[in-house]
Amino acid sequence: MYITSETVIARQPITTAIKLFADGANLDDMLRIYTAGEADGFTTNPTLLRKAGVTDFAAFARTVLAHITDLPISFEVFSDEFAEMEVQARRLASWGRNVYVKIPITNTAGQSSVPLIRTLSRDGIKVNATAIMTLRQVAQTLEVLADDVPAVVSIFAGRIADTGRDPVPVMSAAVAMAASKPAAEILWASPREVFNIHQAQACGCHIITATPDILKKLSMAGMDLDRLSQDTVRMFRQDVLAAGYQL
Repeated sequence: MYITSETVIARQPITTAIKLFADGANLDDMLRIYTAGEADGFTTNPTLLRKAGVTDFAAFARTVLAHITDLPISFEVFSDEFAEMEVQARRLASWGRNVYVKIPITNTAGQSSVPLIRTLSRDGIKVNATAIMTLRQVAQTLEVLADDVPAVVSIFAGRIADTGRDPVPVMSAAVAMAASKPAAEILWASPREVFNIHQAQACGCHIITATPDILKKLSMAGMDLDRLSQDTVRMFRQDVLAAGYQL
């Protein structure tokens, strides 16, 4: 499902469509979203897996891939050592044609993963370079990607914003830089609100991730603000009555 500007924000037309990837690791949520056609792809990471209570990753991943065969799904390597990362990446890639292998841009020691990304991409493996925060990291990643192998460059715009910085200039510059790599897509990662979809579209991003909570909020896009104000007051009133508060 492509999210158009008319869907996301009323009276602010943007011609660019953006792909929406559901971000999470709850199997029931993933299958529900897939069946409903609410996403164009799926992303996971170790933190989301742990939060969802996944204990057998291989079984989880194979179940997901058995049901979702026609949309891209990103699974992340677990190792912090590059040699083992490569082994895990090749294993993950072998599980399905729609698998993108997430490689963090550095390991925990701050050593760059760019050489590994180069090797995997040039061997035909679809890479999702993740945890990217800077344009230097974007440039280094784009430089080594194979021209004809699909890849995703995931920039954590939400985390950039958490530091008090505006992520929009970074994302806009990244999109411009990616023009030299037609098989690479720029992904706005870690969004915090529905309005981020509008911002990502304005930047020209190809993809944005969304948690199930953000997906639920899409129904509010373009909602009349007077109605929203009244609904908010009703919520307060319901909670007063439910709690039995008195003054």
